[in-house]
Amino acid sequence: MTSPKVFIVTGASKGIGAAVTRHLLEQSHKVVVTARSAEPLEGIKKAYPGQVEYVAGDMTSAEAQAALGELRKTKGCVVWVSSGAALKPYTGWSAYGSSKAALNSLSSHLAFEEKDITSITVSPGRVDTDMQVQIRSSGQQSMDKAQYDTFIEAFEQGKLLKPEQPGNVIAKFVASPQRELSGKDLSWNSAELASYQE
Repeated sequence: MTSPKVFIVTGASKGIGAAVTRHLLEQSHKVVVTARSAEPLEGIKKAYPGQVEYVAGDMTSAEAQAALGELRKTKGCVVWVSSGAALKPYTGWSAYGSSKAALNSLSSHLAFEEKDITSITVSPGRVDTDMQVQIRSSGQQSMDKAQYDTFIEAFEQGKLLKPEQPGNVIAKFVASPQRELSGKDLSWNSAELASYQE
C-alpha cells in the first residue's frame, strides 16, 4: 500500500463516487467528499472518524475552482468519470453525451496545459446505479427502442457492473497514477489500466 494521501471525490454520496470513496478510506487515505446534499456525507464522516471532511454544494463555485493551484503544487491527479455516450449517440441523450464529450476534451486539455497534473477520463461501462434505474423506468419514452432494449437486457441478464468494479480501479489509479496515461480517455477495464484491476 502507498502511504496515506488526501483525495477529493465529487459525487461521493452514491454510485461510482461512493465506491471510489469506500476504497480509498479502506486503504487508510483521507478523503474530502462532495455532493449536493450534506446528509449522506455526514454519514460517511461518522463511519470513518478522522478520515473524512465534506463539502455539500456546487463544485462549479469560484472557491472550488481555486483548487487548481493546489493541484499544481502537489502534482496531483484528476480522474473524470466519462461515458460511452461521449462517443456513441443515444436518442434523447444529447445533453448527457455532449457533456461527457466536453469532459473528455477538458481532461485532455488539462493534461496538455498542466504538465505536472495527471488527468484522465474513465468510462465505467453500464453500472448498476440510480441512472440505470431511471433508464429502465422512463427511458422507453425518449429512447430508440433497440437502444432501450439493450439496457433492459443487460439488467435482466445480470450484466450490469457493480459500482465497486470501476470504482476500485479509479481509486487505485488516483492513489498511484501512471503519469504517462495523462490525457487519455480509457475504459475502466482497458489494458492500460490492467495493473489497477482486481
